[in-house]
Amino acid sequence: MDSLIFRPAIKADLPILLEFEQGIISYERPFNPTIRAKDATYYDIGAFIDSPDAEVVVGTVNGKIIASGYALIKPAAPQFKYKTYVHLGFMFVHPEYRGKGINRLLINELTNWSKKQGVLEIRLQVYTENAAAVRAYEKVGFNKLMVEMRLDLNK
Repeated sequence: MDSLIFRPAIKADLPILLEFEQGIISYERPFNPTIRAKDATYYDIGAFIDSPDAEVVVGTVNGKIIASGYALIKPAAPQFKYKTYVHLGFMFVHPEYRGKGINRLLINELTNWSKKQGVLEIRLQVYTENAAAVRAYEKVGFNKLMVEMRLDLNK
């Protein structure tokens, strides 16, 4: 593989990043029947790019964006030992480049940014049925912590 370069995202990257967001939503829709069939969005990527409390990172190969992710500093609930934590999201690797360890490198970029911000607690969310993603996050050191459950009262 040609050399992979990570860099902070810029507003000019938004068109491809919005495509990546739709790719994530399409992939996750089978795991969550409550995601709208049309016009679903997860993130305000432009706001994250502008925020001092967030870092949106893209991975490029030969100038082409092939991966993305963000780290967002959030306030912690009062019961926790830490005052803030970093939430990771928008983790996407173009299908052509999957299985090459890019997600691990992307997480390393985001954890390094988190450390530079002085934030040492990192969290993310993944669908329990998304076994491939769960394995990928466990490989880089994440542990399962809590299960979110839902009850559909429309049935």
